[in-house]
Amino acid sequence: MKRSASKILTTHTGSLPRSPAVQNLLLTRQERRQLDQDLFASGVDGAVAEVVAQQTEIGIDVINDGEQGRAQYATYVQDRLTGFDGEMLNRARPRLDDIDFPEFAAVRNTGSATIPQPACTGPITWKDWPAVQKDIDRLKSATAQSSSAEIFMTAASPGVIANFLPNEYYPTEEAYLYALADVMKDEYNAIASSGLLLQIDCPDLAMTRVSQFSHLTLDEFKKVVELHVEVVNYAVAGIPPESMRLHLCWGNTEGPHHHDPPLNEIVDLVLKATPVGLSFEGANPRHAHEWKIWKDVKLPEGKVLIPGVLDTTTNFIEHPELVAERITRYAELVGRENVIASSDCGFGTSAWGRKVESRIAWAKLQAMVEGAAIATEGLW
Repeated sequence: MKRSASKILTTHTGSLPRSPAVQNLLLTRQERRQLDQDLFASGVDGAVAEVVAQQTEIGIDVINDGEQGRAQYATYVQDRLTGFDGEMLNRARPRLDDIDFPEFAAVRNTGSATIPQPACTGPITWKDWPAVQKDIDRLKSATAQSSSAEIFMTAASPGVIANFLPNEYYPTEEAYLYALADVMKDEYNAIASSGLLLQIDCPDLAMTRVSQFSHLTLDEFKKVVELHVEVVNYAVAGIPPESMRLHLCWGNTEGPHHHDPPLNEIVDLVLKATPVGLSFEGANPRHAHEWKIWKDVKLPEGKVLIPGVLDTTTNFIEHPELVAERITRYAELVGRENVIASSDCGFGTSAWGRKVESRIAWAKLQAMVEGAAIATEGLW
């Protein structure tokens, strides 16, 4: 990961809005309808080139492909791996906040109860390895003339895959996680060895407390976090820590979030993960106050914080002065060279389910860049 000795760098967490044309291509593939592969490839090529150009024009320092070729940030692996032919129609365990606020849950979940959910029902191996290299080549081609500080690519963690694609084959959840790690490490290595910055998406380290593991106490859930971090470290063994960053969040959803585990309860476990960069939500109403924990938590030598300074579930455009204030709080606690400004989560974690309108998403990113410039002026 590159650092700057003269400015606050900016980035985002990965997914960016898809155009209606790209959404249609992704939906056609998702529904297994006949799809012209050349048309799909050219459509995604164009979309990646466009979002690279937009990020560059805005002035974002660390950019990516916006996940334009993926319908969702975690379940994209079902098209690349064997073992996911089964379907689970409903998750057996309700969200904790849905239990507390059933009226809100009824509105939020309208129309989603019968959406088929793939499950792991067989051994996991690669069936479309070339798809990984296509993603890498497409991004490197689109950024060949880029002056950006760094280029990153996202990849799903074993834990978040296990959350969205539940295990119905392996004897234990731990065995399932390590089976995923043994396969996904090929993707992680390919991204890192290509010269791109690897981002491991790990919402499972916080988000799953209220859903997949809602039956556990907080202390029991922390044992899950510990295991998931161990699995990530196993999967990235051999990749230089400075070539990676990790993203955790409590779910990119507008909702109560009052059962989210506090960051100070899991941060020591998360900091044991190998990647140098730690990306996390720091702007939404439930977690914006948690910048204060860095008064007491010592940032390990070499680590970099990538706090969210934009809420990705609201169409409010943050004022650049507010963004600067948020950045400065972190910089004054952990050192200005150890902070990179980011968004809380993605602006298109699903190609269709985003909450922020496309042009507003780009306006929010512009506000982040402007806020980082204000913070830079005050910190240097």
